[in-house]
Amino acid sequence: MRHPARTSSRLRGIARAEEGAAAIEMAVSMTALLMVIIGMMKMCVGVYCYHYTSEAAREGARWAIVRGSSSGQETTADAISTYVKTLGYPALTPANMTVTVSWAGFPTGVTCTPNTNPCDNPGNMVSVTVNYAYPLSIPFIGSRTLNMSSTSTAIIAQ
Repeated sequence: MRHPARTSSRLRGIARAEEGAAAIEMAVSMTALLMVIIGMMKMCVGVYCYHYTSEAAREGARWAIVRGSSSGQETTADAISTYVKTLGYPALTPANMTVTVSWAGFPTGVTCTPNTNPCDNPGNMVSVTVNYAYPLSIPFIGSRTLNMSSTSTAIIAQ
């Protein structure tokens, strides 16, 4: 039969040796957990940016359809691009945004009547495409750029 005092001191020595292991396990698991949480938050901000990218395209098309050739406020692609970039949506950096505007006869492919450039006569179509380069950086994984794009097409009203 073993002596109880010897068994007790032996167990205390083993317990002391495992205290450091628990701290290391906690550090490794917290690093992985924080990396996953931060990555999820960054991806949620990415979805948020995509939502506002599509909203910016819709707003650009709405702005363009009321500024056709008969409105007296004829506009250009540069004016629409400037308008979209100055909307001030949160989390969207105008420097990472490109706006492309095109006009076409209605239905698509029909030549403009009268033939003008841009084809911004009432009844024709305007298409606004917004591209956004979202800088995604997740700790320990690195940085990437997610390219988001949204297009909105509408018929010119005025």
